Amino acid sequence: MKTHSAADILKLVRPDILEMLGYEPIEPSDLLAERLGIPAEQVVKLDGNENPYGPSPRVIEALGAIEDYHRYPDPQQRALRQALAGYAGCEPEQIVAGHGSDELIDLLLRAVIAPGDGVIDCPPTFGMYGFSTRVAGGRVIEAPRRDDYSLDIDGVRSAAGNAKVVFVTSPNNPTGNPLTEAELEALLATGLLVVVDEAYVEFAGGGYASLVADRENLVVLRTFSKWAGLAGLRAGYGIMPPALAEVLMQIKPPYTPNVAAEVAMLASLEDRERLMERVRTIVQERERLSRGLGALEFVEVYPSQANFVLARLKPGLRGGEEGLDARGGEDGPDARGGEERPDAPVRARAVYDQLARRGIFVRYFDTPRLRDCLRISVGLPDHTDRLLEALQELGGERGR
Repeated sequence: MKTHSAADILKLVRPDILEMLGYEPIEPSDLLAERLGIPAEQVVKLDGNENPYGPSPRVIEALGAIEDYHRYPDPQQRALRQALAGYAGCEPEQIVAGHGSDELIDLLLRAVIAPGDGVIDCPPTFGMYGFSTRVAGGRVIEAPRRDDYSLDIDGVRSAAGNAKVVFVTSPNNPTGNPLTEAELEALLATGLLVVVDEAYVEFAGGGYASLVADRENLVVLRTFSKWAGLAGLRAGYGIMPPALAEVLMQIKPPYTPNVAAEVAMLASLEDRERLMERVRTIVQERERLSRGLGALEFVEVYPSQANFVLARLKPGLRGGEEGLDARGGEDGPDARGGEERPDAPVRARAVYDQLARRGIFVRYFDTPRLRDCLRISVGLPDHTDRLLEALQELGGERGR
């Protein structure tokens, strides 16, 4: 019997897939705690934009009451689409639900993009747009944001002739700034399929779902991961023209979302008043976090309308008793003994490492546009206190 080596098997894989870099996900609290040798409850997890309050109690109750997990869910999502339409203020035929908005991103690209077709990405932004485009065989065309992280509309217009789709997030991840109505109208005028990812819309208010009925090239994506605390169940939906929704319903796996996610979404909608009160609490804590970070001389805070804050670490970070060097972490220049690389995210990575040793996890970035930036999710009040105290220690100061 002939056996095949790994090299033989990999010959069957698309060459562009083999060359792709994987998406960098975050790790769960229990693994982080195990790595540090501390109880999981001592981990301050501010790296995933997760809801620190968890799901509604009604979700827990509803999941425990289900007796037919052994049955497939309704492939047409009838009850769910009806409930989501009521919440979003649209018609059920405009709705497609999925395993998180990530599945909707994938489905849209599968439906629209042929190999080599262009998709406009506006970095810095959510990494799944470019990642999913490459998986679908599409071509990523970047229209980088301006220095203030607003969209470069002229850049998008210039690229529009070579593309089919443009993705934008509102509020943007990781910068926290919203898409303005004028920017949206300019994007729609290009004739591209404009996909607006509103993963954080509940924290910002407003949103553009009501415009979908009158704009044939507009899609709005939403999720229950953030406002409803269902990140672990992968629950999301898209609002789009009915004709496009019908296409996605035809090509999606027949039984998504699963029974648990569907039940959790319905229970969350029934308890939306409680969940929106939690959203308001998170927004208040976001403002307290922003004020606390802004009080540190070495931190520049960007305004945010999401459940996270982007902070840039400025020169002058002394490091307190840890001896943290502002240029190259604990070891100064590059650890290999050479000069510091000009594009190295030295302050952000060094501070990330020092916070991690204290059981505090944030997100840092290694791209030039986000050099020395940390994205910090809003947690519980005591999480904010621990973070600010640690940063004060690392900065060798006690506020100002």
